This record gives sequence, C-alpha cells and structure tokens, in this order.
Amino acid sequence: MEMRLAVFASGEGSNLAAILAAIESGALQATVAVVLSDRPDCPALQRAEAHGIPSYGVSPADFPNKAAFETALVAHARRWQANFAVLAGYLRICGPTLRGAFVGQMINLHPALLPAFPGLDAVGQALAAGVRVSGCTVHLVDEGVDTGPIIAQQAVPVLQSDDVDRLRARIHEVEHRLLPTVLQWFAEDRVHINGRHVFVEGLP
Repeated sequence: MEMRLAVFASGEGSNLAAILAAIESGALQATVAVVLSDRPDCPALQRAEAHGIPSYGVSPADFPNKAAFETALVAHARRWQANFAVLAGYLRICGPTLRGAFVGQMINLHPALLPAFPGLDAVGQALAAGVRVSGCTVHLVDEGVDTGPIIAQQAVPVLQSDDVDRLRARIHEVEHRLLPTVLQWFAEDRVHINGRHVFVEGLP
C-alpha cells in the first residue's frame, strides 16, 4: 500500500521540508498527501503550497469543541486518502477523534530524549535542568503528552556555550535526518509494536 502522509504542523515546517527532500532524493518511499495546521497563517502551509501539496489551516476557534475541530481535520485527511499521520511541530494534544483515525499510524517528533522534558519548551527545560545530553525522539502518539511508545532517539550534546536557539538549531539538524528515516521504516513495514516496546526489523 502506498504510504500517504498527512503532515500536521504549527510552525515553520522545517521537518516537512526534510520529509519532502527525502522523498525527492528517493530516500523515502512516500507521498505527502496533505498538510494540516491549527494556525491558518502557519508557514508550513506556505511550504506545502509551494510544492503543490493540498494544505489547510483549520482554526480551533471556529468549532464548538475539540471533537468537532478534529473531525474537520480528519475529513481533510480522508479527502486526500492519507493513511499515516506525522506530527511535525504540531503543538496541540491529539484527542480521541484524531487518534482514532490513525490507530498505530501516527507518530510525533519531540525535541528531547523522552521521557525527559515532555511538553512545551523541551529545549529550555533541558538547559534549565543542566543536562549534558539532549536530543530528539520519534514516538507513537497515545492519549498522553509525549508518552507514546518510543520508536527512535538520537542524542545531541549540550555545550557550555549553548543557549536555547543554538541547542534547538542543532537538535533540528538531527530531527531532519531521523524523522524521514523512521518514516521509511514504516514504509518498508519494518516497525512492530508490542505494548510499550517497538521493534524495528534489521536493527540490533
């Protein structure tokens, strides 16, 4: 089955750009079917439009509740036959309506080594805690905040000269490699889930 991605974003869309670059290079066998955002002015939507990808900014304020908002998102994803969801800088907690549309087929990218520093401002949390190593995590989405089963992680050293912007930039560089790699594992049907444990065929 063709892997058709619904990419959810709330910001610049740099990870969307990394996904598109991996597809264009042949490193990722997938199609970005649609890009969705909770912010109609999100720059990620502009990136999508520049590539001719359907994109929609859906404001939660236009709906009476979270379920109605997520129903609209799911409708857009279904319209373009998306069968896998990628949260790439999407800053809202997914409710049961959205999660239920992509059971076992929804991943999130988080700029920390979970379970440390979940939620917002993970880079700032890491610096405030004085850790020497941070990084990023790709995990399956569940009902919690960055609590789903971990698929892959990569460490990034924290330098004494780091501030939030410097550390975030270095973490982004790693994210841009890790996320397309994990997506390709799914495209190759190498990812198997057993409770909290994720097994990837071919890895030690």
